Amino acid sequence: MNVKLNDTVVVIAGKDKGKTGKVVNTSPKAGRVTVQGVNLQKRHRKARKAGDVSQIIEREGSIDVSNVMVICDKCGKATRVKHAFVEEDGKMKKVRVCKCGAVLDKAYKKPSKSAPKAEEEAPKKRVRKRTAKAEAAAEEEKD
Repeated sequence: MNVKLNDTVVVIAGKDKGKTGKVVNTSPKAGRVTVQGVNLQKRHRKARKAGDVSQIIEREGSIDVSNVMVICDKCGKATRVKHAFVEEDGKMKKVRVCKCGAVLDKAYKKPSKSAPKAEEEAPKKRVRKRTAKAEAAAEEEKD
């Protein structure tokens, strides 16, 4: 899927055509995305207990991924996504690129596993708890 979580997108088809919003949820298998403030659906919630109040709740429904286009942060235009390979830290990484040449993927640095944390610098000694059965077995072995 060319659309990822937290991307800013514009709706290009449907009743909310022209609206922009942030992607809140993605479902790659179904090919659907949920955009903030787009495709609002009303749900009627019935009171379950005596003190509760019935209410109408508005929430975002999912729309097909083909009905949205990613907006580039640099040029501010809706664009088709191109995939390219960029070398990062000696490794090739697949990134999404706009027509203007800007990389759409946010920079993400994985924490390095080689640097130990301050708390775990010295290896901890393993302490075993002795039970009554273990103590009895140890005494029998000594005798």
